[in-house]
Amino acid sequence: MDKSKEEPKTLMSILVVDDNPMNVMVVEEMLKRSGYEEVETAQSAEEMLRILRGIPGEGGAPPRSIDLILLDLMMPAVDGIEACRMLQSDERLRDIPVIIVTAIGDSRKLAEALDAGANDYVTKPINKIELLARIRSALRLKRELDWHKERDLRLREELNLARQVQEAVFPAGVDEEAYRIRSYFRASEELAGDLYAWHVLDSHRVMIAVMDAMGHGISSSLISMFTASVLKEAMHAQIRPERIVGEANRRLMQLRYGNELVQYYSTGICAWIDLREGTVECVNAGHPPGLVVRRGGRRVERLGATCPPVGVFEDLAIRSEKVRLEPGDTIYLYTDGLMDLFPGDAEEKTNALIERLARSGEDEEALEELLVLGSLDKRPDDRCLVRVDVKGVAETA
Repeated sequence: MDKSKEEPKTLMSILVVDDNPMNVMVVEEMLKRSGYEEVETAQSAEEMLRILRGIPGEGGAPPRSIDLILLDLMMPAVDGIEACRMLQSDERLRDIPVIIVTAIGDSRKLAEALDAGANDYVTKPINKIELLARIRSALRLKRELDWHKERDLRLREELNLARQVQEAVFPAGVDEEAYRIRSYFRASEELAGDLYAWHVLDSHRVMIAVMDAMGHGISSSLISMFTASVLKEAMHAQIRPERIVGEANRRLMQLRYGNELVQYYSTGICAWIDLREGTVECVNAGHPPGLVVRRGGRRVERLGATCPPVGVFEDLAIRSEKVRLEPGDTIYLYTDGLMDLFPGDAEEKTNALIERLARSGEDEEALEELLVLGSLDKRPDDRCLVRVDVKGVAETA
């Protein structure tokens, strides 16, 4: 069976662009007799753009959605090469496949057109069988491209919904009698691997955790959301950071991955603040050090690592560190995305961050700025900062 006589299985629209009315008529008739009933015509690049951009021509005909363009190479005013450049410069039009129609001997011009964005070509005089074969090929690619674009759109919509769900898990700021908690967060992508959580026991006691799941994107965000649910459950049942970190480790170790060579884990810091006792008790699981900035910034104490990250070892030796607190102290818990703002090794980065936080003080805008500054290594990363201001310590402490 002659494939050139087969009708297209899907209704597709073709725009024929040629300044020669006879050429337009011949190609239009050829296409319609081959089953392509949706054929639009234009006699210049300007008219082509009016049709494509939804600007009705002088006849007032409504614009159509075009699936493929047959474009004459040699046209006055704006030739096929410049027309291709115009299409490529418009984000809405650049994905429409273009088949150049050219005379034999225009090889240099043809190469320019292909470089300018054309997808294929046919030569004059037009061979019907060749033309229809190239059209079918271009339309197949167009259908595949449209399918991928639709799938990507659905994926972006799903990722946006997932991001909203993820952000809804984060708790709101707290302002209690003895302390105030504020958070600053920015995801590097649609979904984040960083998280923060807290559980308020009363006006003087609160449990806070900041975690950072390995990697970026969907996988790390799923680990992050799973960890957030584990933390929420554990914080309601336990009041000691060792037990909470131990439970997070146990649950992460229960996850089974299809690729046994891949193991997802999280670093984190979990702090139990008890202002009846005037202390913060902290477990740091391979995370950047928490900071206790003393009143007036006169000195800083670091809450360094006390155990490995969670989700790596079945038996995790967990210990905590306890530090005294006084009114006017400030506690900072953060993820490593903030350290990437500064040069040097880990120690130098931490010192630079301490200096920056000290300069920021109570300035909300200065703290928000830390979330949007460019990283020195040019790699995007989630950024999370939790600030706890100690307003008072119970007199019984």
